[in-house]
Amino acid sequence: MSLDLATARTIIAGARAHGSDSGFKPLTVVVLDTGGQIVAVEREDGSSIGRFDIALGKAYGALALGLGSRAIMARAEQQPYFVAAATAAIGGKLVPVPGGVLVRDVSGALLGAVGISGDNSDNDEAAAVAGIASAGLAADTG
Repeated sequence: MSLDLATARTIIAGARAHGSDSGFKPLTVVVLDTGGQIVAVEREDGSSIGRFDIALGKAYGALALGLGSRAIMARAEQQPYFVAAATAAIGGKLVPVPGGVLVRDVSGALLGAVGISGDNSDNDEAAAVAGIASAGLAADTG
């Protein structure tokens, strides 16, 4: 099973609401299915031009390595050559900072990933986790 459009829209709405309620800068939210295909994207007014590519890289990298982008950042600090090689192997679509979160159902099955960019990385990740929770799903940051 993978994420459908209605669920992706719920995740995006929840993430944006969390960002707005928390006073975050404008966000770009990307939701991918398990195959790395875009299910939905929203870019808030004022979100800068590179945010889509960064959000996509956070989500895609999480799917490619099976780890949230926070865990990928920790791995990059320990094994920078591995993360550099992995980034090259997947065509540069890997951004190793928080904000890329795997989406799982209640049984733990992988459904896709969310990537957010716009505020600082910790806030991007918090918005992703909140969006995933708003859809009744489990966020996997590790």
